[in-house]
Amino acid sequence: MINSNIKSVLELLNTFSTEQICIEYLEQMRWNGIVESPFDPTSIVYKCKDNKYRCKNTGKYFNVKTGSMFENTKVSLRKWFLAIWLVTSHKKGISSIQLSKDIDVTQKTAWFMLQRIRACFVVENNNELEGIVECDETFIGGKNKNRHKDKKVKNSQGRSFKDKTPVMGMLQRDGKINAFVVSDTKRNSIQPLICRYVNPETTTLISDEWLGYNGLEKYYDHRIIDHSKKEYVSLQDSSIHTNNIEGSWKILKNAVSGMYNHVSRKHLQKYVDEFVYRYNLRKTPDSDKFKHLLLHSNVRTKYKELAAESYI
Repeated sequence: MINSNIKSVLELLNTFSTEQICIEYLEQMRWNGIVESPFDPTSIVYKCKDNKYRCKNTGKYFNVKTGSMFENTKVSLRKWFLAIWLVTSHKKGISSIQLSKDIDVTQKTAWFMLQRIRACFVVENNNELEGIVECDETFIGGKNKNRHKDKKVKNSQGRSFKDKTPVMGMLQRDGKINAFVVSDTKRNSIQPLICRYVNPETTTLISDEWLGYNGLEKYYDHRIIDHSKKEYVSLQDSSIHTNNIEGSWKILKNAVSGMYNHVSRKHLQKYVDEFVYRYNLRKTPDSDKFKHLLLHSNVRTKYKELAAESYI
């Protein structure tokens, strides 16, 4: 019986001491004793040797890695499990350079592993929100004051984001957050996301005075904090503010600038998903974060879908 209440890296390595133990644990997590064909869920499945199975209806062979982030990997599950533990337990994330050293693989392999893991973080970025929900946007990118004179971007302050990427977020007070990369912060870009994830029947929606939120009062109890007037907490009701989501953006920006240094627009949503996963499970024990990701590891990411350039 596998000890699921793992508390340290050493205990993780001792628990998953062989590749076979890892395979059997993943089978239990994924199928719970009833093997299901990824090609035809209705098919009878035959067990073969070397941890393989055959789907009767299609005649195809598969194993527990098929259709998951582990499919066709040459890296052992022991290293995968260690990587998942390190990524999910670190409060500020881990770079591919550091991960490559920790699990003894190349930096390119570590980067690809991280991207596969990040693709599974999306499981925590689709929550239905209610109660008091704060909405806000932020912009990810370099600051002009930190750039060389020849590389400064003109007229890029405030909501002008020529060199930045906008991210829109919704945070339930004392609850979870959803966040998404958007093309811009106009009404047609941010309001469909709010309407999709925020329950209008049980929600007090709080935002700043940005025009993109105009019209939401038709569907929500919409309260506005006017930052242009230096207002950050309502004088009439101290519970009306967006301080929580604004504070969460600092965590995201510190991770991008401090840990990863540079993230392309193409991959930014994966890093946002990682931030959301870590934020939403911030009070969850490391062992549960590890199991939660394994339970939702059925996301297949191919290398050709990723950019050729490397990121850290």
